[in-house]
Amino acid sequence: MRILLNGRRGKVGSVLAPGLEQAGHTLVDSLGDADAMVDFTRPDAVAANVHAAIDAGVPSVVGTTGWDVDAVRDAPVTVFYAPNFAIGAVLMMRFAEEASRHLERAQIVELHHEAKLDLPSGTAKLTAERMQGDVPIHSVRLPGLNAHQEVLLGGVGETLTIRHDSLDRVSFTPGVLTGLRAIGDRPGLTVGLEHLL
Repeated sequence: MRILLNGRRGKVGSVLAPGLEQAGHTLVDSLGDADAMVDFTRPDAVAANVHAAIDAGVPSVVGTTGWDVDAVRDAPVTVFYAPNFAIGAVLMMRFAEEASRHLERAQIVELHHEAKLDLPSGTAKLTAERMQGDVPIHSVRLPGLNAHQEVLLGGVGETLTIRHDSLDRVSFTPGVLTGLRAIGDRPGLTVGLEHLL
């Protein structure tokens, strides 16, 4: 597949590009040459990129968080958006959703590198939305971190902690490849890698 990778020189894109090529895809420089677009850019750039892909009839896989995804809900081509493409993060969200049905209260602590622009992270917001009750989110931005999230749940006489750590951005590559394999099957917006697992 020919892929336009927006954000190719960024933190995620620079790791994702070799993974896409190793999987047999070819990176191209324009939507006119692309079978699909992958976007890992910035919150202030992603919406224009996705709308340009829709106008060109090119399906997209989007990992950039902090934008209004509802604006593309009825797109005539696939727009696959996931706030986190790490398989372990998707499982963490699934486990947290189930656990929240059985324990009284929960809180989320999300920790990211200091350059992460959205606060709280898209992963933390989606996790909280999927859980029972009003789940507070605490955000940490520090050097030395990549992408980490803890879901702490409490019940009578017990606690449960569910934690996911993306130690390297290469952890997003399998999820992006999963999204690319599914783009022909789902016109319109799909939110969350869990729909493909």
